[in-house]
Amino acid sequence: MVKVNIDGALNFLTENEVRAIDTSKPLSELKTLFENGWTKVPSGYNEKLANDVKSMAKKIQNESEVLIVLGIGGSYLGARAAIEYIKSPNYNILPKKTPDILFAGNNLSGEYLEQIIELIGDRDYSVNVVSKSGSTIETAISLRFFKSMLKEKYGPEGLKDRLYITSDIGSPLIKLAESEGYAYLEMPPEVGGRYSVLTVVGLVPCAVAGIDIDEMMAGALAEFENGTEDACYYAAARQVLYRKGKKIEMLACFEPAFRFTGEWWKQLFGESEGKEGIGIFPAYADYSADLHSLGQLIQEGERTLFETFVSFNEPRVNPKVPGGDLHKDKIAAIAGFDMNKINESAAIAVKKAHIDGGVPVLELCLPKLSAASFGALAYFFMRSCAISSLISGVNPFGQPGVEAYKKNLFAILGL
Repeated sequence: MVKVNIDGALNFLTENEVRAIDTSKPLSELKTLFENGWTKVPSGYNEKLANDVKSMAKKIQNESEVLIVLGIGGSYLGARAAIEYIKSPNYNILPKKTPDILFAGNNLSGEYLEQIIELIGDRDYSVNVVSKSGSTIETAISLRFFKSMLKEKYGPEGLKDRLYITSDIGSPLIKLAESEGYAYLEMPPEVGGRYSVLTVVGLVPCAVAGIDIDEMMAGALAEFENGTEDACYYAAARQVLYRKGKKIEMLACFEPAFRFTGEWWKQLFGESEGKEGIGIFPAYADYSADLHSLGQLIQEGERTLFETFVSFNEPRVNPKVPGGDLHKDKIAAIAGFDMNKINESAAIAVKKAHIDGGVPVLELCLPKLSAASFGALAYFFMRSCAISSLISGVNPFGQPGVEAYKKNLFAILGL
């Protein structure tokens, strides 16, 4: 369960102002308008769905040393976020019994694509293409490369055996899978891409990486059943700060494993809230590293941002700082301190400095980095994002502005 703390913003808002925001209407809209959508995904996770995902993942694990996930935006960000958060940002280079997982189809760089191909090398691999529409140009182009490569390496039957489709019911990709004999899993059509991490979109790569998807979904279910109040509280606090001129939200965490969760969060909130000339700009900072690049601006720049810190009660590991004669310097007295104490102290110091400098700080606290807490946090963010968007008067579903560049690109390419 995610717990919200607004103490670090009480110099800039009051508890009464936050409680005065009416969240009953957004909650009612979510319940009536989207009853069968992403809001019910945790409760819709069942044995059949779990077995379908685990069966596909097991086959990939048995046959491949590498899984390539082709997708852009919500079709890959959530899966990558989960793997780095639950396993490690260094997942691919750590010793393990599960396949490496590489991500492509999320840009139009030929150099990036060639490097992904080089990383595969001579190893056996499979490809999971993820796209709701089946026609997103970045993903569709990458699919052409990998289909050709799979056919060349494994032959037509091997291609059929190693290409896995995740897409909407009736999409061009599902029709392709049915006509050419590829294994596929269907996305819930009522779930938008950036809200899809807890569906087959995120579950398949997670299961391939050896993540306990049952635990992840149990965490999401607990948040679904018990987390409404905290999600509303966070959404309301954000909107109060926005009305007071805080136009930028800097999500920050002191754990590098959180980085891609921050990237997923940026898409979720940016595409959901940024409409009709309004919206809080979502940014992410990796602390304490980014304090050495952004810290000056945050401390003394224009007072248009607020921060949301994500913290964990328990570390996964907690080494102690070595001592001895090798380390006679200005911080020699730190010998024997455990790293979690130092990291927590840094967070306290940064929070105080930023509040004193005029930056409101909200806090989200979780027990520890785990599959369960990722599921809970993912659902918390999706629910609070939808509520916050509806409070501001915009529809959190759909992203009409994204289509503008696509139309221009297709025109330039003559497509």
